[in-house]
Amino acid sequence: MLSNHALKEIDRAIAKYPLDQKQSAVMAALAVAQDEVRCLSPEVLQYIATYLQMPAVAVQEVATFYNMYDLQPTGRYKLTICTNLPCALSGATHTGEYLKKILGIDYGQTTSCGTFTLKEGECMGACGDAPVMLVNNKQMCSKMSNEKIDALLAQCKHTISQDNHQ
Repeated sequence: MLSNHALKEIDRAIAKYPLDQKQSAVMAALAVAQDEVRCLSPEVLQYIATYLQMPAVAVQEVATFYNMYDLQPTGRYKLTICTNLPCALSGATHTGEYLKKILGIDYGQTTSCGTFTLKEGECMGACGDAPVMLVNNKQMCSKMSNEKIDALLAQCKHTISQDNHQ
């Protein structure tokens, strides 16, 4: 179900813990799996549970608790806006409304072309850079003005266009 490369990455995470505590690598395993298959289906969760020798329900509990794990398909670019109070007071509400308007979707939805999914997130630990947005759980974007949002979306669309021409 997962490639040898992904399993090697999970094994590296497992190696950081005592031999009898391999389930401690569950968050890393979920992240590796999501990077590879994009959506953590019940089959993927079961596969990780079996690989880590832990109950499937325990893996599901972790996957459903944290909003960085996607149990449903998302767009190529998942945009997560921090809507916690410090960010909200610093413009995140406006940022979210602007994204909803220009993308034509609400939180928890994906554009019809499958390019963007918009999500709400909790504190990302960057209150001083608010409003903040996380792209695909990997790229933190700070002080997101309308202009910065427009530039980011254009860059994402340009990347897709380049990929389609290769």
